[in-house]
Amino acid sequence: MAGAKILAFGGYQPDQVVTNDDLALRVDTSDEWIRSRVGIESRRVAGPEESVTDMATAAGGKALAASGLSPADIDLVVVATCSTILPMPSVAAVAASRLGIAAPGAYDLNAACAGFCYALAAVADSVVAGSSRNALVIGAEKMTDWLDWDDRSTCIIFADGAGAAVVAAVPDGEPAGIGPVVWGSAGEQGNKIQVTGRTGAITQDGQGVFRWATSLHPLALQACERAGVKPSELTAFIPHQANLRIVEALARKLGIPRERVADDIVHAGNTSSASVPLALARMAEQGRLESGTPALLMGFGAGLSYAAQVVTLP
Repeated sequence: MAGAKILAFGGYQPDQVVTNDDLALRVDTSDEWIRSRVGIESRRVAGPEESVTDMATAAGGKALAASGLSPADIDLVVVATCSTILPMPSVAAVAASRLGIAAPGAYDLNAACAGFCYALAAVADSVVAGSSRNALVIGAEKMTDWLDWDDRSTCIIFADGAGAAVVAAVPDGEPAGIGPVVWGSAGEQGNKIQVTGRTGAITQDGQGVFRWATSLHPLALQACERAGVKPSELTAFIPHQANLRIVEALARKLGIPRERVADDIVHAGNTSSASVPLALARMAEQGRLESGTPALLMGFGAGLSYAAQVVTLP
């Protein structure tokens, strides 16, 4: 196969909205303090009975419906997640079964906040190699299962949700719709974002992560170069929704106009590997994506891991 392309997106968020004022009732914070530091106004939180698998299934179902394919057309399901409580069975296998996808290849992938971009790259490579024809890629997280709700440095940031994309082979003669991935890791800095122990909570060095993340613009430029696209030609920039200040800093360094930049974090919070596909689905719903044009996806976070690729919007 000459390459792979994205056919459609789908997103899911839990019903419960938690505002900054709600959090201020529990920890020493305020709406103004949170907005000024991370840009979040509200976030969604899953209920006790709602799992990562439930959200992955919901988002995957929406993407599949939007793609025009049937469950029988899908032969690979990959779920990016770092927050599932049970290590087995895989979220991917169970979600595939719930969606009526019979006997696909199915596995989970953990690259934390870079997870969706990693999974998209792995799936695209599978399609190019001929191992898969049509695949479902999902980022799904229930980050609130791993929060200390009395730690104001983390409880104000993380949230729950899922996003998905359907990937298909590109017919002969058509250009690839998913560009080469530029990825990497900095394991020596892994303690900047971590969970300590099986029952531990997320801890992070906020300032250290901020400095690291805002220095990643060369990665984005390299992804554009490998795809043969100039940053000025991008019609959308969808970075991991870690912090609105990080998002805006990266966009400025790349020279991408604010109206082309995803800002889902304002009302979705940081949903780790779900944030890029969830933001894509939201932009599609808002009519902010231009079909057939290039967009830059970029994930970065715990690991520390990072990845970026240019895709053609469906």
